[in-house]
Amino acid sequence: MDINLEFLSIPAISLIVYILIEVIKYTVNQNEKFKKIIPLVSTLLGGALGIVAFYLAPDILPSDNLIVALVIGIASGLTATGTNQIFKQLKK
Repeated sequence: MDINLEFLSIPAISLIVYILIEVIKYTVNQNEKFKKIIPLVSTLLGGALGIVAFYLAPDILPSDNLIVALVIGIASGLTATGTNQIFKQLKK
């Protein structure tokens, strides 16, 4: 498989998680309780997307087994949270 697709899968999962979190935040009207669990939700969403990508498009994930795909998804989900915080801190 083309190595470029493997490098794009991780940022793609992060972007999807980032967008989903923003949609959920908008849906719950910036609820403070939800803001406290955003890292957990990002972790779960990323892990779920890693597993989905492993089964639906196994060629794009750089993993040979389900556990590695799960870890890649979790790391990508947490990357989305970190990216949000970088932009938030730069605005200050």
